[in-house]
Amino acid sequence: MDLAKEMTKEALPIKCLEAVILGIYLTNSMPNLERFPISFKTYFSGNYFRHIVLGVNFGGRYGALGMSRREDLMYKPPAFRTLSELVLDYEAAYGRCWHVLKKVKLGQCVSHDPHSVEQIEWKHSVLDVERLGRDDFRKELERHARDMRLKIGKGMGPPSPTKDRKKDISSPQRAQSSPHRRNSRSERRPSGEKKPSEPKAMPDLNGYQIRV
Repeated sequence: MDLAKEMTKEALPIKCLEAVILGIYLTNSMPNLERFPISFKTYFSGNYFRHIVLGVNFGGRYGALGMSRREDLMYKPPAFRTLSELVLDYEAAYGRCWHVLKKVKLGQCVSHDPHSVEQIEWKHSVLDVERLGRDDFRKELERHARDMRLKIGKGMGPPSPTKDRKKDISSPQRAQSSPHRRNSRSERRPSGEKKPSEPKAMPDLNGYQIRV
């Protein structure tokens, strides 16, 4: 989120990926708004092009936040009943500028905790539009939407690694302190003698990667 703070401070021109990061940052305080990345790969005039937006779900309706030189390839109001309707609307917009949609990558919902160390899952589902065909493409989009709803219903999966880490560090300290309470008065140290301080174990962060 440091990148998003820098963007709001400097107010410099940004591209579509930076707009997604900024959208996540600005909507972190809206717990009823679910956010997930949607990226597109298109083909036009011998070249491939990539674009990404932040898909949103509010009140059971889908929309998107994003930035593009074309008005119909960025912001979409949360008015689409299904995820497939939203993605197909983007496909139609690409068709109006003679781009052929080749692939769609869908991520999972992003945590609203700005201090979470969970990584953003950018491509939970990778859909090859031509290989799947129209009907299977729709089915895969709705399958991904169901997966997101199930994950939200389960409380976004397992607890944040940040919370687990705190429990792992604190529980041994509690276990060590209990024998001191059971010591008799005669076994206690003299008042002038100080107990040597034990070095605190530093958490191992090698297994985690800070989310952007």
